Amino acid sequence: MYHADNAAEHPADSPHELSTVVIPLLKGVIYQEENPGLWGALLNLQANVRDYVAVLGLDLVLDEAEGYAFLRSRRDEGDNGTPAIPRLVARRQLSYPVSLLLALLRKKLAEFDAGGGETRLILSRDEVVELIRIFLPAGSNEVKLIDQVDATLNKIAELGFIRRLRGQGQMIEVRRIIKAFVDAQWLADFEQRLEEYRNQGAATTPGDQDG
Repeated sequence: MYHADNAAEHPADSPHELSTVVIPLLKGVIYQEENPGLWGALLNLQANVRDYVAVLGLDLVLDEAEGYAFLRSRRDEGDNGTPAIPRLVARRQLSYPVSLLLALLRKKLAEFDAGGGETRLILSRDEVVELIRIFLPAGSNEVKLIDQVDATLNKIAELGFIRRLRGQGQMIEVRRIIKAFVDAQWLADFEQRLEEYRNQGAATTPGDQDG
C-alpha cells in the first residue's frame, strides 16, 4: 500500500503509473506470488485499470483470493446493434488433447480443493498419463502416449494453466487460474463433455491427435 506522501507526489491515476500495470496485463497473467510489488500496484489502481481497458474492449479479471489477474475480451461487444470492437486478445481454438487435459486437470483441482488439504496441486507426468489414458483409443502405443502427453503439457504450460517445477522436470503444478476458464457451469456438464471426448477419442487415431 502506498504512503500518503508518495500518493501526493504520484497521483493514482497518473499515466505512467497506470501504464506500469496495464502493459504487463496486456502481455499476460499477473500472479501475486511472482510479482508482489506489481500485484500491490494493481490492487491500488484496479478501478483505473478497469476504466482504461474497457476502452479497448477488455475486462479485468482479478481474483484476490487466488492471486491472479488477466484481461479478456468483453462478452457484450457488438450487442444492441453497436459495431463490435476488434478483438485485442485473440481467441485460441484448442485441440482435442489440450481441451481434454484441461478438463481433467480442472476436475482434479476441484477434487483436490474438496479434500481441504494443501493449496498447491502437484502431479507427476505418470499421474497425468493415467488421467488421460482411458480417453484415448484402445491399444495406443505407450511411447507415443507419453510423447503426446508431454507435448500437450507443454502447450498447456504455454497457455499458463500449469508450470513445471524447477529441477523436477516430470512434476507439474496446476495453476489456479484454470478455474477462471473452466468454470462451475462447465464442470456441471463435465460428464457429458467427457462422453463426447470418449467418442471423439475412439474415432481418432494417435497420429491424428498431434494438432
